[in-house]
Amino acid sequence: MATETESTTDMNVGLALALGTAATIGALLMFTGAPDTTAAWGFAAAMIFSSLAVVGIHLY
Repeated sequence: MATETESTTDMNVGLALALGTAATIGALLMFTGAPDTTAAWGFAAAMIFSSLAVVGIHLY
């Protein structure tokens, strides 16, 4: 009887942590640059990197 082995890596965890850190930095940038266009760029970075983190988890 043949058994199937699955090679697993921790790439999804590392990818999620890296993109989550970038999203957190974007959120902090949004918080610190509140009345300026810097807040808009921080919001954009937070949204992009958080969505990429979710996609990265599902791909790997």
